[in-house]
Amino acid sequence: MEDVIATYLQAWNETDRARRRELLAGVWAEHGTYQDPTASLTGAEELVQHIGRFHEQRPGSRFELGSRVDRYADNLRFRWRLLDSEGVQASEGTDFVRLTAEGRIASVTGFFGPLD
Repeated sequence: MEDVIATYLQAWNETDRARRRELLAGVWAEHGTYQDPTASLTGAEELVQHIGRFHEQRPGSRFELGSRVDRYADNLRFRWRLLDSEGVQASEGTDFVRLTAEGRIASVTGFFGPLD
C-alpha cells in the first residue's frame, strides 16, 4: 500500500493538471471522497481541481511522507509534511485512508497539525 500512498502524494506534488489526473486515475476509486478542514469533495476530477488551487496558493510547496504507512484491514493512516518552496516545513498532518477491495482509495480524511 506504500505505492498507493506514494502515487497519491505524487499527485499532490504535480503541477501539471493532465499528469495529476493520470496519477490519480491509477489509485483513486470512481466515487472516492476527500475531506479536510478546507474541503469536502467527491471524485478524482474535483480532487484534481482542488490540488490545482493549492498550487496556485502555495507555489513551489510539496508534500512528503512523514511516517510509515500504517495499515489495518482496508484502513491506512500516515503522517505528512508540507514543505514550502525553500524546503522548510510549513505544516504537518495526518491522513486516514479507506481502500476499496481492489486497493484503490475510497476515501481520505485529513487532519492538519500535530496530535498533542
